[in-house]
Amino acid sequence: MAYFIEILLVLWDNIYIMNKKYLEKLEFNYIKDKLCNLTNTFDGKSLVNALVPSSVLSEVMHLQTETTDALNIIHEKGLFPINEVDDNSLYIKKLESNLSLNNKGLLSIANILKVSRELIDYYKGLNYASLDEYFSFLYSNRDLENKIFKAIISEDIIADDASSKLLSIRRSKINMENDIKNKLNSIIHSNSYSKYIMDSVITIRDNRYVIPVKDEYKSFIKGFIHDTSASGSTVYIEPLSVFEINNKIKDLIIEENKEVQNILDDLASSLFPLTNNILENIKLISKLDVICAKAKLSIEMDAVSPILCNEINLIKARHPLISKDTVVPIDIYVGKDFKTLVITGPNTGGKTVTLKTVGLLCIMAQCGLHIPAKDGSKLKVFDNIYADIGDEQSIEESLSTFSSHMTNIVKIVENVSSNSLVLVDELGSGTDPIEGANLAISLLEYFHSKRCIILATTHYHEIKNYCITHEGFENASCDFDINKLEPTYKLLIGIPGKSNAFAISERLGLSKDILDRARSLMNKPDIDIESLMKEIYDDKLHINKLKIEEEKNLNQIELLRKSLEKQISDKLLNEEKKLELAKKEAKDILLDAKETANRIIKELNHADLKRANKLRDEINKKTKNISSNNDLDLSVLLKLNNQETNKPDTSSTIHINNSKSKNISSEINLIGENVDTAISILDKYLDDCTMAHLKQIRIIHGKGTGKLREGIHNYLKNSKYVSKYRIAGYGEGDYGVTIAELKWF
Repeated sequence: MAYFIEILLVLWDNIYIMNKKYLEKLEFNYIKDKLCNLTNTFDGKSLVNALVPSSVLSEVMHLQTETTDALNIIHEKGLFPINEVDDNSLYIKKLESNLSLNNKGLLSIANILKVSRELIDYYKGLNYASLDEYFSFLYSNRDLENKIFKAIISEDIIADDASSKLLSIRRSKINMENDIKNKLNSIIHSNSYSKYIMDSVITIRDNRYVIPVKDEYKSFIKGFIHDTSASGSTVYIEPLSVFEINNKIKDLIIEENKEVQNILDDLASSLFPLTNNILENIKLISKLDVICAKAKLSIEMDAVSPILCNEINLIKARHPLISKDTVVPIDIYVGKDFKTLVITGPNTGGKTVTLKTVGLLCIMAQCGLHIPAKDGSKLKVFDNIYADIGDEQSIEESLSTFSSHMTNIVKIVENVSSNSLVLVDELGSGTDPIEGANLAISLLEYFHSKRCIILATTHYHEIKNYCITHEGFENASCDFDINKLEPTYKLLIGIPGKSNAFAISERLGLSKDILDRARSLMNKPDIDIESLMKEIYDDKLHINKLKIEEEKNLNQIELLRKSLEKQISDKLLNEEKKLELAKKEAKDILLDAKETANRIIKELNHADLKRANKLRDEINKKTKNISSNNDLDLSVLLKLNNQETNKPDTSSTIHINNSKSKNISSEINLIGENVDTAISILDKYLDDCTMAHLKQIRIIHGKGTGKLREGIHNYLKNSKYVSKYRIAGYGEGDYGVTIAELKWF
């Protein structure tokens, strides 16, 4: 039922799916790459790659709550216990068709059960409405999980005790292999045959034990030639004396393979009825994996959940793809008192980054991601976010920059609604300045009539003037330091950007005559407006400077107030601690004196008993009143303390029960555990083995990726319990088992 609802929501979202082109313009694909790197499952990564913003307010609110709840859980209990989960689609299809699985497939399905169980255990005691559904529908089966991990050591090895029949077959095979090795060794090392042997080793060809014989002596040893070396100098002969044993071993190998397949078939058949549960687990785990990744990204970006409303009001917002050490946070608001914000300022001043920051943060929020900004930041949920940003000149279509931009603008005009966000960089540029400025104003008026929110950048002073005189429009500018001739990347709303052309030219040394002539060519209205802009700009800077100084002073006053409060609080606390300590010391002295008095009374004769009892009564009275008495008579207490006599010595014997260590097994199976858990279990196991005086143990870790084996070997290398260790040999488990010899203490 839950997934049916989810599918409906996805279908509903698809009606409003934003154009992939606009998402890429705003670099959302890089955010998805970051998120993908934080997931651990194949299906989780697939969900991230398919991630698109939702346009349904209730759904966005739910997605934001999921991320926030996951973040709270992580702070309380650590990251979700989701290990790597591979693509299981092929194994699921086989189970649905009642087909058997190989070692790898069964281990992969068992891992699904293991992760599900660990997630269920992890969530016990927690209650988060947005996540309850995911955790509560997880299915676990500890018995089946253990059965698979116990039977299958690695992708290549089935455990000997996976069945009693397999254990019997392998024991018989080992016995026969030992017999055949003994026979072949007697041939290799005999005085009669040793001169015919190329190397004193026994080898295997076609699953049959053979010996290497010099080619010129092959007729001296009766048997079957199975192979010849590349040089032709050695032939591999199976002597007649071991022919029957080799046949029996071959039969056992066939029987062993059949039993292994029977074991795999039996395990797979146990999974057939659970296929739907396992498939549901995969979906739930991948969803939780993505939610956890969103929370991890929130931590990485120092992000917050935005307030969802009908406006944009970002506080100290940062572009998520620019390093936190270099990015300049911006405050920007639009959509409440005005819906059109025009940003002006010099090139490389941060105008384009501002547009991308707003657009990208809106997309992130509508995907359930927290945004890199301060608490209290607000965003609107849009049905579409349109962006015309960057140089879109198309050589293939023979379009100029202006034509390319206008092609995008036409598409936006055709589809924009009152619930859209429009981001346009350098509106009206790339053509005649007069025509471009008027066209830009006309477009702004159209978008304003549609009541959508629009952010645009421009250099045209006609647009700046228009925003000053028309309601619903507002100017903003990216600050520029004239003295340093560089942008500060700070956004100032309400202040149109200055051209700064004359001031910059003057700072760079352009002749005063040329500058005066340039100023004289400007129209009087333009000069007045430019002067007005300069005055507004300078006043704004002065006001901001005063505001910063005032905030700084207020902060210092607040810090001083808190410091004084802390000093007073610490002093009072210190006095209370001193008083309590004095009380405790006094009580200890009295109690000590009481014990001494009791001891003395026992030793006194009857004549002194009355006086001694009186002394004890006085001590008891002082002991009872000590906790409420604030004026202590320390001189009396010190006198009593100085009368202390020697206390009798006591001794005790410690007995260690070593019965548990007597029954310790010489083999431990760590398959299915992660490295940290495996080492913790192994450390306790080695301690028990040492107490039991075991000399040699087998550690079963499986082959797998080799990470568990490598972690165990790194631990054994430095273990105080282990004298040496090695990979198991043929018949002992090969690379899936490590043999360790222990020290005796």
